[in-house]
Amino acid sequence: MKKKNNWLVKILVIIITFFLGAFGMYLLFHFYPNEFIKTTNTTKVVKDVSITDTGLSEAVNKVYDAVVVVQTYVRKELSASGTGFVYKNEDGKAYILTNNHVISGGTKIYVNFTNGKKIEAEVLGSDTYADIAVLSIDSFDDISVATLGNSDNAKVGDTVFAVGAPLDSVYSWTVTRGILSGKNRLIEVDSSNSNSTSDWVMSSIQTDAAINSGNSGGPLCDANGEVIGITSMKLVKSGVEGMGFAIPIETAIDYADKIVKNEDIKRPYLGISMYNVSDINKKYYDESITTTGVYVADVEKNSPADKAGIKKGDIIVKLNDTDIESVAYLKYNLYKFNIGEKVTLTVVRDDEKQNIEVTLGESGN
Repeated sequence: MKKKNNWLVKILVIIITFFLGAFGMYLLFHFYPNEFIKTTNTTKVVKDVSITDTGLSEAVNKVYDAVVVVQTYVRKELSASGTGFVYKNEDGKAYILTNNHVISGGTKIYVNFTNGKKIEAEVLGSDTYADIAVLSIDSFDDISVATLGNSDNAKVGDTVFAVGAPLDSVYSWTVTRGILSGKNRLIEVDSSNSNSTSDWVMSSIQTDAAINSGNSGGPLCDANGEVIGITSMKLVKSGVEGMGFAIPIETAIDYADKIVKNEDIKRPYLGISMYNVSDINKKYYDESITTTGVYVADVEKNSPADKAGIKKGDIIVKLNDTDIESVAYLKYNLYKFNIGEKVTLTVVRDDEKQNIEVTLGESGN
């Protein structure tokens, strides 16, 4: 009987030991799972792409001191201010590019540098339609000269920045940044600043960098700090924001070189007075034939148009193969040709279209 009891005690001890061990393992797995479970770590490599503007400040520094504030005086009164930049320094002279409309009508022009110098500048020449003017001053030690780039190589989406004096000289040398938003934009402008019908078209670079009154004539630069354009205007319409424009640097330099060399800037002309068809009374044209074009109000005697047979009342609707919508676009397309070249004008006369060949003459404007 005693042996039987000993056997039962042993079995009970084994059972209790088993359950205590199992409970102990449960506690260990519960509170320290990583010590007993072998884990497989998977490393996922993610390419970290970061976009930085490191170097943009260096790019700004390359052009910053070459930028000047241009002040235009009429009879000792400040009449306008804008921006310009030194683009060339040779033979003791520094040459400054700006817009024609910045200095137009001025009797004295001064340029202000970042070092505090204020120097009276000489206007070497300007062109109304290109909106380019060249100033010169006597050079001085450590004058900064902007590096010229290439707008043709610039791509839409590239980072650009402008330096200028928006609104007032208090904000001189303001830097604004954006992207190159578009190229070869044809912008209609009023070259006489009379706020009348546009009479000229400019092929421009578009940017969303902030450009305000006073920025005119300043540089538009790429991320390398090289000038690719000259800011000239801002498209201001209700509901439109972030649309600024600049003259491509190649166009500006082409005119500037002629001005510095004292070469006349001559353009072909027809010798007619003209209006947009859209601006005249509808009794002068048949809407079923055309609603756009250029109405010939008068023909100068012995002019190229007169010699070719253009008559008062004709409506010019095409130059060679290009449709002509307005006076601005007629000039834009006409000025692509050289003096002495022949072009074909399609005109509407007596409600019929006819082609007239014209040999282009010479005009200072």
